[in-house]
Amino acid sequence: MLSRLVLVSAPVLKNGGSFGACAVQASRSLHTSEQKKAPVPPLPEKGGQTRHGIIPEELFTLLYPKTGVTGPYMLGTGLLLYLLSKEIYVVNHETIAAASIGAVIIYGVKKFGPSVAAFADKLNEEKVAKAQEVKDLAMTNLTQAIEEEKKEQWRVEGRQMLFDAKRNNVAMLLETNYRERIHMVTNEVKKRLDYQIELQNLHRRMEQEHMVDWVEKNVIKSITPQQARPSLRPCTH
Repeated sequence: MLSRLVLVSAPVLKNGGSFGACAVQASRSLHTSEQKKAPVPPLPEKGGQTRHGIIPEELFTLLYPKTGVTGPYMLGTGLLLYLLSKEIYVVNHETIAAASIGAVIIYGVKKFGPSVAAFADKLNEEKVAKAQEVKDLAMTNLTQAIEEEKKEQWRVEGRQMLFDAKRNNVAMLLETNYRERIHMVTNEVKKRLDYQIELQNLHRRMEQEHMVDWVEKNVIKSITPQQARPSLRPCTH
């Protein structure tokens, strides 16, 4: 039936090349999706439950709705009897050796399994503790880096105020320098004006002294000895 279906559908698929291309493209798009962005499921801390040491519990729960409680055991027994009756598996000395080795393994697991499991759990706990320590250290460093970044952002925000204060200081220095220069120019002009005033006063004083000297000399020259005697006579008495 399946071979007939394949023979009948082969010409249709051959003529419908676009459908085949679409199917191939769809399959490629499904297989080339970004799996790296999918969330990783967490690893179980403990293994699943088993029966008889090796048979998973999920197998029994899967067969219970179809076969009931005894279904898995009947399936296992029937499969074993089928293998033995059809001589698919022949019991020989290797079977006895395998049973002996299995018994030794089971005994070793029962005897040393708890101590080995405890040792493995201890190693696992140490690894988890080291990983947690590294994680906590990384989180602390990242938190400190975030705080430093926030502080730097706060400093950047306050930098504008600092620049404004520096601009005001520069403006005040320029204004102070300008006023000092005006004061210096005013003092220099005042000194020159004072010099001119003193120079004029000196000229006036020298002219007055010269005039006084000239008048005195002329007055003295104009006095004759006859005019000086009457004036000197009262002084001698």
